[in-house]
Amino acid sequence: MKLSFSPADEQFREEVTSWLAANLGGEFEVIRGRGGPGDEHSFVEERKAWERKLAEGGWTCVGWPKQYGGRGASIEQQVIFNEEYARAGGPGRMGHIGETLTGPTLIAFGSEAQKERYLPGIRAGKEFWCQGYSEPSAGSDLANVKTRARLDEANDQWLINGQKVWTSLAHESQYVFVIARTDPDSVAHKGLGFFLLAMDQPGITVRPIEQLTGTSEFNEVFFDDAVCAADDIVGAPGEGWKVAMGLLGFERGVSTLGQQMLFQNEFDEIIRIAKANGAARDPALRQRIADAHVGLRILRFNSMRMLSGGGDDGSLQKEAMIYKLYWSTWHRNLGKLAMDVLGAESEIIAAAPYELTRLQSLYLFTRADTIYGGTNQIQRNIIAERALGMPREPRG
Repeated sequence: MKLSFSPADEQFREEVTSWLAANLGGEFEVIRGRGGPGDEHSFVEERKAWERKLAEGGWTCVGWPKQYGGRGASIEQQVIFNEEYARAGGPGRMGHIGETLTGPTLIAFGSEAQKERYLPGIRAGKEFWCQGYSEPSAGSDLANVKTRARLDEANDQWLINGQKVWTSLAHESQYVFVIARTDPDSVAHKGLGFFLLAMDQPGITVRPIEQLTGTSEFNEVFFDDAVCAADDIVGAPGEGWKVAMGLLGFERGVSTLGQQMLFQNEFDEIIRIAKANGAARDPALRQRIADAHVGLRILRFNSMRMLSGGGDDGSLQKEAMIYKLYWSTWHRNLGKLAMDVLGAESEIIAAAPYELTRLQSLYLFTRADTIYGGTNQIQRNIIAERALGMPREPRG
């Protein structure tokens, strides 16, 4: 793992910082530092406009190969971009799912027709994606999905039926990728397909889920004979698990850099408030702030280690398997630190509708960090069984 940057990398850093200084202001001043966890409902249209601005400057999809509209940036340069984006107060990315999950997955597994159709809209910051993985009975246990896909040969299309849940920003997305069963008699990870669907169609219903924060960043999504073109399955029927695991590799790979950018913004806000209200003079809080800083640096270095050994198909080193467990626990603790820095009065709100501050929303949102995306218990099983080669957990 490399921890230093070359002169060419530092020149790239100057290019990033200069562009952000010149463009992240004016009409975009209001979205500095906004759109992070618990705040993703805020300034949606302004953040979409920012995506288009990034694209105009060539700052979307910086790690994509140049042939697909990216910059072909090295891992070191991708780290630099995310560091400087955070330092400048860049808002949470509306194009995160498309840029860091859909795009790399299509580049690795998609057909040329799929790449030509979908990558340009992502690159231009004009088409947004959501993720159709979790279901009411298939959260951490993704292989338990019940959503079905039936090939309608007469009309050259797939018909998708089922339900997805916890679908972030489904109400703001033009497309969704969906894991569904192509073989109704299959079980576990066999007989799955990975499908690309347009959200704006009669067969898809989006129903917001009100969160503890009072906002609705994620949704239930219902599929009732939703249409997917026959050639919009990624890979062959039955290969959905392979594609899905490749995508999760990207989620634990370059995608982590954008996530850490949001964490850095939150941490910086906590430090600012601690200095302003005197909380930083409390030795116990000061030690917790220092611990949070150390944890964030560990996240960064582990990400660089992961990415240094990653493959183009989303495969990662075994060390990558600790990432979800580590960041979710760290971020949950950051939410508690935020409330303690704010003081006891931050725990009192007069009445609904609640006007939560960003850090209050952060605290409430982070209560779920150790549950969604695979609970901490599931993550420990994954580390034990897949990384350390220990015996599988007994199953009934």
